[in-house]
Amino acid sequence: MTADILCLGEPLVEFNEAEPGLWCEGFGGDVSNVAVAARRQGASSAIVTRLGNDGFGDALMELWRREDVDASLVERDPVAQTGLYFVRHGPEGHSFEYRRAGSAAARMTPAQLPLDAIRNARILHLSGITQAISADARATGFAAIDAAREAGVRVSYDPNLRLSLWPLEEARETIHRAMERVDIALPGLEDARLLTGLDDPKEIVEFYRGLGASTVALTLGADGALVAHGDHIETIPSRPARLVDATGAGDCFDGAFLARLLQTEDPWEAARYAVVAAALSVESRGAVAPIPTSDRVLAALSN
Repeated sequence: MTADILCLGEPLVEFNEAEPGLWCEGFGGDVSNVAVAARRQGASSAIVTRLGNDGFGDALMELWRREDVDASLVERDPVAQTGLYFVRHGPEGHSFEYRRAGSAAARMTPAQLPLDAIRNARILHLSGITQAISADARATGFAAIDAAREAGVRVSYDPNLRLSLWPLEEARETIHRAMERVDIALPGLEDARLLTGLDDPKEIVEFYRGLGASTVALTLGADGALVAHGDHIETIPSRPARLVDATGAGDCFDGAFLARLLQTEDPWEAARYAVVAAALSVESRGAVAPIPTSDRVLAALSN
């Protein structure tokens, strides 16, 4: 199989609290969100992961079937379960609770990697979460990066720091080591401040460029993104949005950015597109359902 964007990591089933006592089932997991977002923008996408042989795994397979995300490389684990998470909403924003320890995805190993699919992709995408869920998954992430680099395939990486999964120092060491091997760095500002110890967005961008990334798109939340490539760095303003739920907005940005980058090879144009897609995605609840299609993004860009 050949995909524009091949995503490696852990998908999750989501339960989002619409009101006290009422939970709505949905889907999440950062790399799955990226795969869906990229596909809705017109890129072909595929996912590499493991799911439990359970109803939640069946639901994720059905999601990818509906979204036309290639799931032919997904393995089903007869013992381990599919991971879950819960989203609560309060005056300070949303909070997460996870039920993912020992998940099927955490049992990924380098020996199970589909090397031909990695070599045939245009971009391999993974994240800090991909490498945080277990030691085996961490090694699998590095092995996938090395396979992509050997084949001349671009690698995209979002640190997506989750301190509930690992200590900051351990996360910093692993993520920085991964960032030394990637082409496209997609950090968020809050995560990057913790990981780098820097505060100024331009200094953070230069830090990641210094590690080796040729393209850095630092997301700034409601302030848009700061994008650097070559000798040019530019702030891309966001689109005003009515905030309902920011779950998955960064993943939406990543998928839209990568899809548009493949179409244009212009990182600033890709970011202008992606910040609009991300802004549209926060106006409804859930990580996947609000991800806009390319038609909606282009219509918003034209207004």
